[in-house]
Amino acid sequence: MRKHLITLLILTLSAIGSSAQTDLHSHVVTEGYLEFDTLSIHVAIERQLETYPKSTLQDVYKSFYQEHFGPEHMISDTASVRQYLDYELAQMTEKASVYFEPTGSEGAYVRVSLSAVADSLITAEQLLDAFIRSANARPKPSTDWATKWETIISVIEKEDIEIEGFEADKPLLMEAARNHQAVHHSRIYNETYHPHYRIVEREIFETELKQMINSGSSE
Repeated sequence: MRKHLITLLILTLSAIGSSAQTDLHSHVVTEGYLEFDTLSIHVAIERQLETYPKSTLQDVYKSFYQEHFGPEHMISDTASVRQYLDYELAQMTEKASVYFEPTGSEGAYVRVSLSAVADSLITAEQLLDAFIRSANARPKPSTDWATKWETIISVIEKEDIEIEGFEADKPLLMEAARNHQAVHHSRIYNETYHPHYRIVEREIFETELKQMINSGSSE
């Protein structure tokens, strides 16, 4: 069932243009954003749990939050951003299982692993530049984040998706959503998967980084 849903999501995402305005399986697409597409939300959560079985609700929240807001909340001082990138590269002890993956359910932004830099598929400068420009690459979403998160919670409950610690985490993350608050990955996620990545807007990723990463990784 999960493989079928994941395949369906991939086909769905490939059909979405960056400025599409169409109807897809009765779900509205506006300015490249699928709004409250519960099928895609379900598939994205299942994909996360299949790829990262130790994910908590906090990690699901982080993925959808990153898609909703992009990297804007992370960038205030570009010099510090570069210094921290260099620090993370120096601290990496394990490589990621994938070089890139979509955030949330719409693929508006992509997580690009620092392993792509460590393996010399792209440079730190290329990733940093793409990351910084991604902050203002898309208009602010018209939907309210708290409302979107309520929809995500509803999908999890209605579809009986099992997530460890869901009931305990739900009220805390609802409060975070109402305050538009970003969160870190959960402790167990960090300890298990050692995530190191940067968020890049999908079109920037597709036109500037994807081919280099794919070409280098296939050699």
